[in-house]
Formats: sequence, structure tokens, C-alpha cells
Amino acid sequence: MEWTQFVLPAFVAVEILIILALYRYILRDWIIQKWEEKMDEEGWLVIRLEPVIDEIEDRMHDKLQNFQDTFFGSIGKMTAQAKNLDPMNNLRKAAKTGDWPSMLVEYAANKAGLGGVLGHINPQTTQKEGVNDPKATLPKPLKDLQ
Repeated sequence: MEWTQFVLPAFVAVEILIILALYRYILRDWIIQKWEEKMDEEGWLVIRLEPVIDEIEDRMHDKLQNFQDTFFGSIGKMTAQAKNLDPMNNLRKAAKTGDWPSMLVEYAANKAGLGGVLGHINPQTTQKEGVNDPKATLPKPLKDLQ
């Protein structure tokens, strides 16, 4: 066996031990001291993180603006629908036009608690009902029970 087979690994091991000792006793203390100095500087961390903070602020502003737009848009729609549900709307319309029979019907419906129901019924928009055919409504007899 040659002497290089023993000397070369021993040399590498000694180099590793020297590097570890330098780090443990000299470099580590120096690194800690430098980081403490950086932390003691006023606003160092804020300066380093400013791009991240700005990006988060922009994203949150956009999301809040989007939420505000959709929220107030839906509130406006609900308010318009709530105005249509007011049972007194039809009575007011009939009073403005001077339509006394409609006004009396709306008043009676409101007193009976049907004002909200009558507000949704519109003769122009309701479906036309078909003629009742007695033969069409009866079920067909079963084949085995005739």
C-alpha cells in the first residue's frame, strides 16, 4: 500500500476540522455580530421588505375594491327588488292614475294580507292556461286489470 492512500484522506480530514474550528470559534461570532448591527439599524428590515409590503398592499386594495363593488352592487339590486315587493306600490299607482276600482281591490288585498302576492301577478306575464280536457286528466287503464 502506498503512503498517499493514508495521507490524502488524513489531509482532507484535517482541512475539514480546521474549517469547522474556524467557523465555530471565529466566523460564527463575526456573523452574529454583523447581523446584530444590521438589526440595530433603524428600519433596516422595513427597507428590505418594502417591495413585499407594497405588493401585499396593492393586492389587498384590489381585493377590497372588488368586494366593495360587488357588495354595493348586490345591495342596490336587493333594494330595487325590495321596492317592488312593497304591497302599497300598486295602491299608489292606482291612486295616481285615478283608477278607483283597482285602488279598492289593492286596498282590500293589502288588508287581507295578499298585497305582496297580488304584486307579483301580472296578466301580461302569466302563462295562458289550457282548456281542461277530462280525457287527458284520467290515467290510462292497466292492461292486466281490464
